[in-house]
Amino acid sequence: MEALVQKFINFLERDKRLSLNTLQSYRRDIEQYLTYLREINLNNISNTNKATIIAYLLHLQKKGRATSTISRNLASLRSFYQYISKNKIIEHDPTQELESPKVEKKLPQILSTQEVELLLEQPKCVDLKGYRDKAMLELLYATGIRVSELINLDLSDVNLEMGFVRCNKGSRERMIPIGTIAINALKDYINKARNLLVASSDEKALFVNINGKRLTRQGFWKIIKQYKNQAKINKDITPHTLRHSFAAHLLENGADLRSIQEMLGHSDISSTQIYAQLAKNRIKEIYKKTHPRA
Repeated sequence: MEALVQKFINFLERDKRLSLNTLQSYRRDIEQYLTYLREINLNNISNTNKATIIAYLLHLQKKGRATSTISRNLASLRSFYQYISKNKIIEHDPTQELESPKVEKKLPQILSTQEVELLLEQPKCVDLKGYRDKAMLELLYATGIRVSELINLDLSDVNLEMGFVRCNKGSRERMIPIGTIAINALKDYINKARNLLVASSDEKALFVNINGKRLTRQGFWKIIKQYKNQAKINKDITPHTLRHSFAAHLLENGADLRSIQEMLGHSDISSTQIYAQLAKNRIKEIYKKTHPRA
């Protein structure tokens, strides 16, 4: 069954062009399912059925998994079963009649413009790390790109003269404009710090760690937590927080959803519409705080 999983992952990478993080998520979900099958002495995927999958989802529920996690697991299994069904490895796809558990969509946490300013003020350009961190945070908020996209940027993906950054090389490539403040922060980092940080002149990565290698997602997560604590911001900040704040602030200031969708790289506008709900909630908050009869 492990060989079958690898073929499926190869298919997703080759034909669907999914990101490394998404591929790892699919692999993790399916391998956990296969572990469960072995525990109940089912060693052939052909012997599984609708009841098997329902039992597995109940097993996840008993282990305290969130509804969103269970829903994601089912989505992974649905894709896997569709693949092996189309390839005639099983006769019938048992996930066809299964409904995904309803997940209440939580609105993302965003920072106010004042909190964003406070966070972006934290990195000080007094050493190499300060120049790098300032450029990273400014670029994230200026473009709304994902952290995975940020750390995968090469030096050649940034055009400071034209003022844009290129993301998602290949068929889903998109160009995103960069503001003046982010451009200046990037120029300072590239001219004053990057050449001293890289381990080799052949290094393509735009942002590198203290060992001169491409920065990792975990490395960035530690950096943003450090500055959140320094800024004394009493909100849970994730690597996605600046992305969410970027979109919400654009909408608040008059940008249309289609433009935001394009910049964020959402394939479906329904993913972008959550920011419209955020904007509505903010208007309600302002009304309650400021209207004398609220």
